[in-house]
Parts: sequence; structure tokens; C-alpha cells
Amino acid sequence: MTVLYILVPVAIVLVAIAILVFNWAVNSGQYDDLDGPAHSILFDDEEPLPPPDEPVDPESTSPSRNPPDEPR
Repeated sequence: MTVLYILVPVAIVLVAIAILVFNWAVNSGQYDDLDGPAHSILFDDEEPLPPPDEPVDPESTSPSRNPPDEPR
């Protein structure tokens, strides 16, 4: 029975330490998204927008289009 006087406070201290370590891990970013950066390299970056004072030519933004008179 006297062992409980030692084990109960030790258990409470261990739980308090576990809670503190968990809070530290969450606040320091240990549980951030790990899959997002790994999958983001698979997607192309979007083309940057032209400055607002520059006119936009729709044919110049798509390089895959060839004029009809030029062979591929």
C-alpha cells in the first residue's frame, strides 16, 4: 500500500511531462503536412501574370500552338 504513495506522484509527473512534450511538438511544427511538399513537385508552376500596363496577346501565352502555315 505504501508503494502507491510513490507510484501515483511518479505517474502524474510522467503524464505532465508527456503533455509538455506533445505541446512542444505541436507548437514547433513537428506535425506539419509531410505529404504536401512531396507531391507539390509533381505539379507545374503557373505562368506569371504580365504587368497590368502591358497588352496581353493570347497567342503568345500558349507555346503549343503553331500557326497554320508553319509545319510542326
